Amino acid sequence: MDDRLIVAMDVPSALEGLKLAEQLGDSVSFYKIGLGMLTGGGLALANELKAEHGKRIFLDMKLFDIGATVEAAVRGLAQFDLDFLTVHGDPHVVRAAKAGAGGSNMKILGVTILTSLDRSDLDAALIKDGAVAELVTERAALALDAGADGVIASPQEAALIRALPEANGKLIVTPGVRPAGAAMGDQKRTTTPSEAIAAGADHVVVGRPIWQAPDPARAAQAILAEMA
Repeated sequence: MDDRLIVAMDVPSALEGLKLAEQLGDSVSFYKIGLGMLTGGGLALANELKAEHGKRIFLDMKLFDIGATVEAAVRGLAQFDLDFLTVHGDPHVVRAAKAGAGGSNMKILGVTILTSLDRSDLDAALIKDGAVAELVTERAALALDAGADGVIASPQEAALIRALPEANGKLIVTPGVRPAGAAMGDQKRTTTPSEAIAAGADHVVVGRPIWQAPDPARAAQAILAEMA
């Protein structure tokens, strides 16, 4: 199985998540479970997919708080034997998350700038001036320097991040990936899966183009074929 494809389980409940995993079968080995699933049994689903189905799990929590709180939260999550966990890429958050992860195998990924945001959104949030790609690259370097195992960024910035000295041996995971012809939805900085991989991404995250498809397994297999 090609674990470069991570399927985002942005469905309402654990039961629907299990149904999707059954539909996708052996074609998908890696799943992302995010905040939208948290109150719908997301952690239970993560544990079941990991323990009973042998899947890899990316828990997308995007944690942000004071260091002590982040460290405690990550320490609690580390007991579940998950593969990836996201926190905001601010250095103090990354350092706290790494401390909380301790000796576990869970990789801490720092979020740079959300793929649903553009410069006008950053202006509205009072984020400093500069091109989005430059700010993403700066945040990636800071997160990696603080100890992150990798970063989350749009595929449009993957090549810039991969060129950083700090990115040597680190993971680049790219949401905002859309197969050719797919609707953009709320994403603003996108590429195709093969373009993301060519730019230096280790993993691409795809959600709605797969789970909203009439045949999710066929949609996933088409993406895998394109990446290959």
